[in-house]
Amino acid sequence: MALGKPNETEQTQWYFQRYVTHLPSAGEMVFFDRSWYNRSMVEPVMRFCTDEQNKRFLKDVPLFEEVLVKDGIRLFKFYFSVSRAVQKKRFESRKSDPLKQYKLSPVDNLAQKYWDQYMLRKFQMLSETNRNLAPWTIIRSNNKKKARLNCMKFFLSQVEYKDKIDPEELEIDSEIIISGIDELKFMEDNLMSATELPG
Repeated sequence: MALGKPNETEQTQWYFQRYVTHLPSAGEMVFFDRSWYNRSMVEPVMRFCTDEQNKRFLKDVPLFEEVLVKDGIRLFKFYFSVSRAVQKKRFESRKSDPLKQYKLSPVDNLAQKYWDQYMLRKFQMLSETNRNLAPWTIIRSNNKKKARLNCMKFFLSQVEYKDKIDPEELEIDSEIIISGIDELKFMEDNLMSATELPG
């Protein structure tokens, strides 16, 4: 997904207002691509929001998510990530492929340049918003197929449904599915040199 600069309406309304009307009712399932977390990484790096707006978001979002969960919504937060080298390769491929060029935006074209800033924002985001009620799940996605399959297995293992398949069929690869806490430890152990960013 490519991201453009927020329009005037988005800048003047309550930040979460654009998502509330799409939240699920009982028995429904809703997917948000990147969800409300643009304000934690892309927007501050690209100067689409102020420092104050970013700080307020990081303070408010755990409270917002707590309300959702306590009201009965099952909230899953997946962070798909790729190495810097793989991201560069994918972006270069999109530039040369007429069928993929639509996926690129000016923001995407600057992702490599601002890599270190994104890493700092990622660490801050995980530190501030990884909570017991709404934890992050990191998906290592250098290999797209394995990443998607493991994400689906993880999700299906966490919910109950009719004719659920054998748990052994839903076993995940621990090298691909990482908890938010373990990702924070990884980044700390590597002195903030982790090489992950949404792909």
